[in-house]
Amino acid sequence: MSLSGRAKVRWLLAVVAVLVAAALAFDGEGLKKDRVMREQAAQLRVENVRLAGENARLAREARALRTRPAALERAAREELRFIRPGELVYRLDPVPGATP
Repeated sequence: MSLSGRAKVRWLLAVVAVLVAAALAFDGEGLKKDRVMREQAAQLRVENVRLAGENARLAREARALRTRPAALERAAREELRFIRPGELVYRLDPVPGATP
C-alpha cells in the first residue's frame, strides 16, 4: 500500500501542524504570557469600571454647575477661593511642629 505524492505531503503537513501545536501548547513562556495578559485584561476591566464611575460623577458635577447657581458658588468658593464683597476671611495657618 503505497501513498501517492499528495497523500505524503498531506501527512507531512499534518505531522508538522501537530508538532507546532504541541510546541505552542507546552511552551512555558507562551503560557506565562497568556496568564499575564489575562491578568492585565482583568485589571483594565476594573480600571474601566472605575473610570466610568468617575466620568458619571464629573458629568453630574458639570450638569450641576450649568443649572444650579448654588453649585457654581460652592465651586467658586472652594476651588477658586472667591469671597463676596464685604465678607471677612479668617485664615488659620497651622503652627509648624504643632500637633493638630
